[in-house]
Amino acid sequence: MQTQNRLFDDLARMANGALGAAAGVRGEIGGLFRQQFERVIRDMDLVTREEFEVVRAMAEKARMENEALSARLAALEGAGVAKPAPKKKPAAKLAAKAAAKPASRRRKAATPAGETA
Repeated sequence: MQTQNRLFDDLARMANGALGAAAGVRGEIGGLFRQQFERVIRDMDLVTREEFEVVRAMAEKARMENEALSARLAALEGAGVAKPAPKKKPAAKLAAKAAAKPASRRRKAATPAGETA
């Protein structure tokens, strides 16, 4: 009986050692995986939660200011305070006016000052 107990004791010690080694390997692999994952995340150049919240608050403030300015502009345009942009004369009208001038006036205007045509 003594030999059987000793055999079982040896088998139990070997199994216990193998499980301990397996747990150590598992922990080592988990640590390596975690390091690799953190490195990939760091290389992705992601922002932190705090940075995200700051930029989000800035965007909300800018949106609110934009809406307020749009409402103010609409109120000013409704009151007639805003002046429309002056209309430009089309090039065709300018060319027609130039053609209507007498030839002598056109020549004088085209020659430099002090020279005669």
